[in-house]
Amino acid sequence: MELPTSFKAKYQKLLGDQFPAFLQSFADAPQHGFRINPLKSPATLSVDTSRPIPGLDHAYYGKVAGKTPEHQSGYVYNQEPSAMLVAKVVNPQPGERVLDLCAAPGGKSTQLAGMMQNQGLLVANEINRGRAKILVENLERFGVLNPLILNETPAHLSKAFPGYFDKILVDAPCSGEGMFRKNPEATTYWNPNYPMECAVRQREILMEAVKMLKPGGQLIYSTCTFAPEEDEQIIAWLLENYPLQMVPLPKQKGMSSGQPNWADGNENLQDAIRLFPHLFAGDGHFIAKLQSTATTTPSKIKKQAANATGAERKEWQQFTKDNLLNFPVGSLLRFKEQLYSFNPAIPNLKGLRVMRPGTPLGTLRKKRIEPSYGLAMILRPEQAQRTLAISYEQWQQYVHGDTFATNSTAAKGWTLLLYQQMPVGFGKVVNGTVKNFFPKGLRFQAERKG
Repeated sequence: MELPTSFKAKYQKLLGDQFPAFLQSFADAPQHGFRINPLKSPATLSVDTSRPIPGLDHAYYGKVAGKTPEHQSGYVYNQEPSAMLVAKVVNPQPGERVLDLCAAPGGKSTQLAGMMQNQGLLVANEINRGRAKILVENLERFGVLNPLILNETPAHLSKAFPGYFDKILVDAPCSGEGMFRKNPEATTYWNPNYPMECAVRQREILMEAVKMLKPGGQLIYSTCTFAPEEDEQIIAWLLENYPLQMVPLPKQKGMSSGQPNWADGNENLQDAIRLFPHLFAGDGHFIAKLQSTATTTPSKIKKQAANATGAERKEWQQFTKDNLLNFPVGSLLRFKEQLYSFNPAIPNLKGLRVMRPGTPLGTLRKKRIEPSYGLAMILRPEQAQRTLAISYEQWQQYVHGDTFATNSTAAKGWTLLLYQQMPVGFGKVVNGTVKNFFPKGLRFQAERKG
């Protein structure tokens, strides 16, 4: 990889004796990792768990192919190892209100949801519409219950959520220096001024994020860049201008402290974490955690009311009676042609660009409900009245959008399809044939096994 000359000169000056090892790390292959989803029911997984990542739950070195049952069903998520540490620093607790402000493609959001055990409220936001659609797909297949997924600007969000969140993660858009070996093309648009240009945008995002933090709440800031302009200098600016204080972060082997001399000399910057690829088995990251010392009482927000009609609630009750077992759903929301389960703690959605107000339960048809893929992804096998174990070849047919034959004695009706006990979606059994309801926009050609 050919790194920009000015980039090498900058870090030779900053890193001194460590620079040769730092430079050599860009010639190494990028590290890969994956997480196993703790929200899913037990199943037989064909993945290599022989290399756990130290200090992280459910995390392993390695990579799982995307066109596999484990990946399609949301049982695993591929994520770079150093990026997984960000959610650990956030440390969300079940029942908390958590915002992932710059959430796409969803790796950190899915990890946060797993740590929250589907309890509380996760708001995942992405300003870019195309990337927000990918965020929806990843949270859906991961089986995240009642997330609020938005496609908003931070400035608009801060008006809807004043003083609302216990934890806010700002995984900021940055110059991406830590991703150079994963994405060598990123070196072509890097220039000496680029980190400072990114820092301007980061400050704009953080100005709004602070407004959404409740007194005593925590703001976690992370980047995948080495640039002090986007790391220590941003945190120094926050400490100087807002009622925030650093939360010391414990360091494990290979982690470095923040560098006060790369900013304003504030010794508290040492409480941040730096991950350099020549010291830690992963790509570059910077992580800092701050706590609000504000004492003002936030204004109350108007909450979203359940709006499903009596007839729609009746249709859902009939569907659950006919097809599900012990599946509790509280508040119901009609959003376009879909019926959703949603968290009643969310604000009124009027005026917000909503991608998903909660978990899609099904499409409202004339006097009936057609169950959604999102519903299948949150169900456990014991919550479906009818399940059908399918072979790998039948799974291939299913994700391709094809119908397939099954035992002629199989019960008719909506059926949760299972591959090695992993729910992969709904089918409808009619006269020994499984009609396909895998979403058209997600269909793909899976590889032959073996």
